[in-house]
Amino acid sequence: MAEQRILALSFYYRPDLSAGSFRTTALVESLLEQPSSEVKIDVITTLPNRYSSFSSQAPERETGERLSIRRIKLPPHQSGKLDQAKAFIRFAREASEVAKGKQYDLVYATSSRLMTAALGAWIARRGNSPLYLDIRDIFVNTIKDVLSKKVAFVLEPLFSVIERWSINRAAHVNLVSMGFEPYFKARYPMRTFSYFTNGIDEEFMLQDSMAGHESRAENRPIRVLYAGNMGEGQGLHAIIPAVARRLSGRASFKLIGDGGRRPHLEKALAESGADNVELAAPMPREELIKEYLNADVLFLHLSDYDAFKKVLPSKIFEYAAMGKPIWAGVSGYAAQFLHEEVSNAAVFHPGNAEQALQVFDQLDISDTPRETFVKKYSRKTIMRAMAEDVLGCMRQRAVV
Repeated sequence: MAEQRILALSFYYRPDLSAGSFRTTALVESLLEQPSSEVKIDVITTLPNRYSSFSSQAPERETGERLSIRRIKLPPHQSGKLDQAKAFIRFAREASEVAKGKQYDLVYATSSRLMTAALGAWIARRGNSPLYLDIRDIFVNTIKDVLSKKVAFVLEPLFSVIERWSINRAAHVNLVSMGFEPYFKARYPMRTFSYFTNGIDEEFMLQDSMAGHESRAENRPIRVLYAGNMGEGQGLHAIIPAVARRLSGRASFKLIGDGGRRPHLEKALAESGADNVELAAPMPREELIKEYLNADVLFLHLSDYDAFKKVLPSKIFEYAAMGKPIWAGVSGYAAQFLHEEVSNAAVFHPGNAEQALQVFDQLDISDTPRETFVKKYSRKTIMRAMAEDVLGCMRQRAVV
């Protein structure tokens, strides 16, 4: 079989801490493991930059027999919109230059903020390569909620054009959430879609050792843990101070992560007088798992925006795998998914502290392994199927 080359574009890749990093790394590994695959893969990504408060060393270049990784160095940045835009422009410019003159049998791009998808479409068009897009958010919807009305009014038409051009350039599009289906099918009826979700990585598939990890003493507070981004989308500053203050003496909170709204969270906690909340910096996964195991309840929250009614947070999968009760302020598809797929999960409307406290009392504060869920949503299983889909897209183009 003739050698075939795939370009994989992802703003984040191992060892960075993000859903995009974990997802792309798992897919690349699955592509290389396919028994009928003779592909070589070039990954173009960035040096670890997800959080300014967490750094992990990685070489700019890794070269193996079938896998080459090029990590682009970004300027120092925080989580502000302008900083993010500058960082992406650097990534796009250098990624385009790295890929220039190379012929690929397929370009794969995974994108949450649309622009990596557009970059993939540009590189694929320039090289006349088929494009496989992995869409992890509806950015055109999101900007209406996270930006001011005036800015969104100007940018929404522009990003709608970019989205249309990118999607129509793709040979195939994967949507990470079934909640995205109505939006994309209505706008792009001629495109083909698949629905390979996020999943559970092997390091979280430890349910046999989780059950009964540590029995909670009757006289100690319930330990509530949140781990993840602390941005506008999570809205922790709008919910944690209120529920923490009301649960003083009954529960303690540990919030692990960083993001653009962490200062707002710190200020809101100080103003609320809540003294039962600990903030911790992002940490490697092996340390995070220990924190999960020592928690009694795992907390999740998304801001009350229309765009977030369609998403399926990757955090749900690793939380569910830990066998812990889940306390989630989500709506739309994420709420439906939790109700249908995850036992011992209490769901409340985002930002509604009163409802959050009501459903908190409905939780069974004990470890409950979810073997069926873990088996169904194994990242390895999902990515193996997605790898077959990616290779099928490439081979279909080769036959044509």
